[in-house]
Amino acid sequence: MTKYIIIRKLVIIIMEYFPLWYFLIIFSFFFILYYYIHFSYKPDILNNLFGFGSISFVFIHIIIFLLLMNQEPGLRSFFVPLWLMILGIPLIFIGLLVLISTIITYAIKKGYKKDFTKIRKKLKEKFDNLSKIKKDTYRKVNHVLIFIGLLILWYVSLSIVKFYAGSIAGMIPEDTNMLLLYLRILNEPNSIINVLFSLGWFYYILFFFFYFLCLFMLANEFTRKSQHLTFPFNIFPQLYLSNEEEENYGTYLYFNIGHMFAAFVCPPMVFFTILGISSISDLVTSQIGIRFGTSKILWNKKKTWEGSLAGMIITFIICFFFIGIYWGVFFSILFLSFDIFTDKPFKLSDNLLIPIGCSLTYVFLRLFLNLNYYSFILQWF
Repeated sequence: MTKYIIIRKLVIIIMEYFPLWYFLIIFSFFFILYYYIHFSYKPDILNNLFGFGSISFVFIHIIIFLLLMNQEPGLRSFFVPLWLMILGIPLIFIGLLVLISTIITYAIKKGYKKDFTKIRKKLKEKFDNLSKIKKDTYRKVNHVLIFIGLLILWYVSLSIVKFYAGSIAGMIPEDTNMLLLYLRILNEPNSIINVLFSLGWFYYILFFFFYFLCLFMLANEFTRKSQHLTFPFNIFPQLYLSNEEEENYGTYLYFNIGHMFAAFVCPPMVFFTILGISSISDLVTSQIGIRFGTSKILWNKKKTWEGSLAGMIITFIICFFFIGIYWGVFFSILFLSFDIFTDKPFKLSDNLLIPIGCSLTYVFLRLFLNLNYYSFILQWF
């Protein structure tokens, strides 16, 4: 009873200061967008456009949806405060982390005259001496681990819900036509409450996971490029990035931006498919290309047909289990096209293009062809 009273008071306090929280989030979003452009490598035009466009799309819609949610009495009592905390607390936490890290680093340099550049150079030399296969594995295995971790979380959650509730209703959306749901919010007054609840709660777990991860990586990249700010994890991009990549944003940032966008516009099963393609298919492509590739792609000598075709096959297998054969054909062709044309002749990161391109393809084909997916994995439940 005491816990309920405390939560109730917290909700009341948050809603009393809704404008303050709301403008804090708006300010933070525009601050991030400004510095994304400020620290971007200007000649990297396509990555800048896709990256900035994806973040802007998500942030602007969050701002609009928060306003619409605040107008619904049924959402003001719990869901609006919950969203404010989930959106605002990571911004405050990461901001404090940057501030504390910067102060500590400055104090160490001034007080103890410590210079960490020598340590970083040694670690960089060790990483540079690794074989090409190991470098590629270290760079991309984190993406695979994210996919496996979220998949395990999804499986465990489904099992628990099925055990206690007898079904998985309410966990994943029944209506998977995301663009139609979006148009419904625009056309039908007070429809946002029904649309938000129809998405299922696991949709929000996936989106907010990548929302936090994207903010974390943005802070890491901004501080890496800044002359005055530091972040606890700045050392990792300095190890993994090549000399050519150091001017640009790290590919891990593009990976998180692209998947935050995909998690926002896609239902969970489609998102898992896209995440699997971006992580497993991409890793298989590069590993097969490095180990066994002999037929270089004419316009992109860094890639081979053996690697690209291997990635295409893995893409079809992933799609087969998660969203069915028809989508497997679409996404396999998309993956092959994206892989062989990036980053030559189009200087665009496939970490951005794969999640954004696949998610937009799903959204529009689902609407105009009314082509739903069939998930073999879901049928096990």
